[in-house]
Amino acid sequence: MRSYRDLFRTPEFTPFFLATAAHTAALTIGGLALGTLVFRATGSPLLSAVSMFGPQLAQVLGATFLLSGADRLPPRATLAGIGLAAAIGTALLALPGLPIAAVFGVVLVQGLIASLGTGVRWGLLNEILSKGGYLLGRSVFNMLSGLMQVIGFATGGILLTLLSPRACLLLAAALYATAALGTRLGLSARPPRTSGRPSVAATWRTNALLWSSRSRRLTYLGLWIPNGLMVGCESLYVSYAPHAAGALFACGALGMFVGDMTVGRLVPPGLRRRLAVPLLLLLATPYLFFVLQPGVALAAAAATVSSVGFGAGLVQQERLMELTPDELTGHALGLHSAGMLTMQGVSASLAGSVAQLTSPATAMTVMALASVCVTLMLATAARRGAPEPAPALQES
Repeated sequence: MRSYRDLFRTPEFTPFFLATAAHTAALTIGGLALGTLVFRATGSPLLSAVSMFGPQLAQVLGATFLLSGADRLPPRATLAGIGLAAAIGTALLALPGLPIAAVFGVVLVQGLIASLGTGVRWGLLNEILSKGGYLLGRSVFNMLSGLMQVIGFATGGILLTLLSPRACLLLAAALYATAALGTRLGLSARPPRTSGRPSVAATWRTNALLWSSRSRRLTYLGLWIPNGLMVGCESLYVSYAPHAAGALFACGALGMFVGDMTVGRLVPPGLRRRLAVPLLLLLATPYLFFVLQPGVALAAAAATVSSVGFGAGLVQQERLMELTPDELTGHALGLHSAGMLTMQGVSASLAGSVAQLTSPATAMTVMALASVCVTLMLATAARRGAPEPAPALQES
């Protein structure tokens, strides 16, 4: 597959794309509304950050107990059910008088359910496009995510000046329901990619198989940690600039859009393989300047430039697919997403804790410095290791 036009000529790609767009818009508007609601109620940077990115913390539970379902459940029914569950949970968050403890309980359940969806979704994309078209297709979805976040955060920021956070949550719930309906009507029924019933034992066994290769381990760590630490910076936008958080999120999403388009479509494969470390360093470096507590305009510029570095994820995912057999792609991609989102949730909590003790600007600087150090350590470890062939994995 050589062009975006080829992608949209592929059967089922367009309805899958549109359903994912609605789901991403819901996630964006709902997250900003919930973070604003919690910050207004508590005044806490930590609670605000965790409310927005807390569902990611549940990803570690999904990776531990549920992830075998990514290849063992029918994808259309599973994705539609996950979208419907997200709609119901978001509507519950809009209930007046809901205690903060109950809010975080709903957030935890939402994250646990969503942990299964990432593996199912990206495994299905690999199935629709075949392995040769995955990187181009995933770049389109990452660009979609960036574009929908630009639109969603900008729209959410405007809506929050006109409506209450609870009304915005109800809008997000409606978008989740629309995504679920689009999935159900727009995709054909497919059998699971792997036989057998989902189980904790199967999840652990496949996780161990995927983790057994040093090359895959380093690839997973590179996908999880630097990315997660920088999302910790983003989780502080609401407390750093309460009245301009939507603009900061939108600028960051715009940078991510540019990075994914450049890496996925414009950079030749030979050069692309060498860009992971430079892009990860670009992701972190602009946030080091937050030690100077820049104004909103400079902060938005830093967020835009930094987020171009999220294009590193495409390079790393391409490497992961090279190291993974077809029958385990859903599980492998689900493990990638679960680990990445878990790290994002941990980093949001860590960044919020540092901000609580110091300031949001100081916390952003600390997280960026940590991301630079981790990136350099992983790059050094990769250079020291001998190249590994991609072993064939077999499940029992």
